[in-house]
Parts: sequence; structure tokens; C-alpha cells
Amino acid sequence: RIDAHQHFWNYDAAEYGWIAENGLDALARTFGPDDLRPLLDAKDLDGCIAVQARQTLEESRWLLDLAHGNPWILGVVGWADLAAPDLAADLDALVEYSRQRSDRLVGLRHVVQDEAAGFLDQEAFREGVREVGRRDLTYDVLVFARQMPEAVRFCAALPGQRLVLDHIGKPEIAKGERGGWLGPLRELGRMDHVTVKLSGLVTEADHAAWTDADLRPFLDATLEAFGPSRLMAGSDWPVCTLAAPHAETFRLLEDWAAPFSDSERASLFGGCAEAAYSLPRAAGSR
Repeated sequence: RIDAHQHFWNYDAAEYGWIAENGLDALARTFGPDDLRPLLDAKDLDGCIAVQARQTLEESRWLLDLAHGNPWILGVVGWADLAAPDLAADLDALVEYSRQRSDRLVGLRHVVQDEAAGFLDQEAFREGVREVGRRDLTYDVLVFARQMPEAVRFCAALPGQRLVLDHIGKPEIAKGERGGWLGPLRELGRMDHVTVKLSGLVTEADHAAWTDADLRPFLDATLEAFGPSRLMAGSDWPVCTLAAPHAETFRLLEDWAAPFSDSERASLFGGCAEAAYSLPRAAGSR
């Protein structure tokens, strides 16, 4: 069983400016493996995928160092400037660093949600993602609901690339708004090379008053669009703690998935992540 999406950081106000800029005081401290491991144990999770939270190669190397020292960090989704002229050299250097540090680099991500409209339409960026694929790495798509049509065009242009939609595309759960999100989600669901993370939902809902009933229509719509075999469970810890503890994010998904077959639950809580990121088997990884 795998937590397919979480973060670590050594907090520094200048380096993680998005925390202070958004008034997220509860996140303004260091979160490391020693903080997460007991939470994984409490939910019988064998390992996790650590995802970048700062857009630097330095952070990507630091996450690979953490994975080297903690084998239950099964994969690292790092960052590189995918539109840079020297991208190939940067990626080769990062892949080589990973090989020297337990070979846990499994993907790359860019925080597209913070970019201007049209970012994913840039051919230079798309070519950068193709370079990611040439190294057998996955790319995580992080967008807001308003950017979902752009994400559809982007994913359609990269049919041979393993792509993962983070946080089901960040619909406006707190407003109960599905109109501008649902159509593009269904289009993405028709693309076999795209999988989706059931993560980050509680923080798109009302932090103080969300209920399972608020989230289930969005989970149901994602299931309908992608089917049970292309869904993966993630906590988005520690960001999730703004709205719910780590255990509650998994309790929500476990309750929702109770009608699934055994094989469908196994995929949701590990198998899909293993396939999407070409992970080592999680069993016995502690």
C-alpha cells in the first residue's frame, strides 16, 4: 500500500515563499521522514512517493538523498526547467545522481497552477516533457480546474508519455462547482496514457466544515471518467493538514472505495502508482 503523493521540506521562508504568501502558517515548519513514517504505519502503508514542493534541482537532489536513507520513500517526483536550452544535460545529471542514490527518481513536475494561461501550450515545454519520457520518467500535471482545457490539449499532444493528473485537477469543491471541470476530466479519462491522483481534495473543500458528502460527487465523477484501474490514492501531506489529518485523507478514500473489488482496491492503494511510476514493489519495503 502506497501514499502516492506527499511532500517533505526544510522550511525556509525565502525558499518556500508560497507558504507565507498564502498565509499557511501551519505549514511554516520542517516536515521530514521521521514525521511521516508513524502516519504511514498507522494506515498500514508500506511506502510513499515524495513530490517536489520547490522548483530547484537542489531540492530534487535533496529528496533523492532522503529516499536513499529511507527505502520506504519508493519514488521521487522532482523538478527541472523543462523549457531550458540545456535541459538534456540537466536531466542526464539528475538521472545519474538518482542512480548513485538508490535510483528513486520516477518523474518530474512543474507547478503549472502558478503559471499564466497558455503555459502548457508552449512547444518548448512540451518538448521538455518528451525529454522526460525519453528517460522513462513520468510527468505530473498540476493545474487548477480553470486550466483543465489546457491540460487536455497538452495530454493529447503527448500520447506516448506517462502522465499523472494531480489532485483530480483541483475542482472547486468548496463551491460545489463541477461545470468547467467535468467535461475536460472526461476527455482526459479517454486517454489511456493518463492516470489520476485522488489527492488534495480536502484542501479544495471547506477546510473547517467539509464532509464526505461534499467530496463524493467529485470522487464518483473521477471514477466514472477513468475507471478503477487508473486511480491512485495520495494524502498530499502535510498540505492536507490544513483541512484534515493524514489518517482522515485515507479514511475518506477507504470508505468511498468499500464497494470496490479486492483487485480494484489493491490498484487504488498501490498498484496504479506502481505501474504509473514504474516503482519497485512496495511489499516488504519497510
